[in-house]
Amino acid sequence: MELICGWFNRYFSNPQVVFLIVLLTFVFTVIIFMGDILAPVIAGVVIAYLLEGIVRAFERKRVPRLLAVMIVFLSFLTFLTFIIVALIPRLYRQLSQLIQQIPEMISTGQNAMSQLPELYPDYVTEEQIAQIMSKIQEHLGAMGQQLFSASDSIFLGSIMALVFVVLLPILVFFFLKDKDRIVHWMTTFFPKERFLAQKVWKEVDVQIGNYIRGKFWEVLVVWSITFMTFAYMGLQYAMLLGVLVGLSVIIPYVGVVVVTFPVVIIAFFQWGASNEFVYLMAAFFVIQALDGNILVPLLFSEVVNLHPIAIIVAILVFGGVWGFWGVFFAIPLATLVQSVISAWPVTELKDDDRAVCSI
Repeated sequence: MELICGWFNRYFSNPQVVFLIVLLTFVFTVIIFMGDILAPVIAGVVIAYLLEGIVRAFERKRVPRLLAVMIVFLSFLTFLTFIIVALIPRLYRQLSQLIQQIPEMISTGQNAMSQLPELYPDYVTEEQIAQIMSKIQEHLGAMGQQLFSASDSIFLGSIMALVFVVLLPILVFFFLKDKDRIVHWMTTFFPKERFLAQKVWKEVDVQIGNYIRGKFWEVLVVWSITFMTFAYMGLQYAMLLGVLVGLSVIIPYVGVVVVTFPVVIIAFFQWGASNEFVYLMAAFFVIQALDGNILVPLLFSEVVNLHPIAIIVAILVFGGVWGFWGVFFAIPLATLVQSVISAWPVTELKDDDRAVCSI
């Protein structure tokens, strides 16, 4: 008991530690239980936080803040309009074409598998192929039923997406315009002694801000290069695959493994085991190598110093708690945890504290 009491006094006797714990608990509780309801607000805060760096760059050049906010916000609206008007319809068309082509792909795959017993009679039997075919058909039937039953959810999701698109620009604008007023209002609920929370926030601000902005540019660069490479080589669904490859860099290690499967499958069904397939896969792996060895060090320069094991654990833990968004923000959240641990004060036990523990 004395050991536990001493450990508690050593790490939790500082009142600022208690405030930091309460603050983090409140934030995580709100996100867990109200994340779906407050999704537009949370997204607006994240986007405004990203755009704030550009606004500050204008302010350093002595541009009035309101004018800087208007310039940055109009640029954001232009980018959002491009995404909605030009990109999403094209992605939807390619996705629809891919879904229509899936039965043909399955038929081609079945024909190829049916020839395996003739090519490799010592290793593959017709019974094994029949069992595999049966399992594939069962999974496809289950997927079809799930899609049919999810039609109502898709309709409601479309309505929510429309509301999201309408509310998001409004929230971003006011978060940028009234940032000082909002921050001042929030700090009125904080205690005057909040040095620890400020220390953690300064480190998190530098780490996460640079990380997210760097990831934004990495996604754009990888997406653009991948799309141009796939389109030049004549691969079907080049835009859709380019977007998937670009978004895959958000999830380190895991993303590139997952996105490799659709690239390989679509390229193989288009060209088979030909030279075009080999050239495209070589180009794909060259892009991945350039991203990991040149683009990432150039954009981040060791901004986020997390061990690969810590990154994978963060993806598993936060992904299990918050699903897609947990995976999306796994690295920033892991950085927050690292900053809290680094800034956590350790109190040296005095004789009075040991006496209290021994009572």
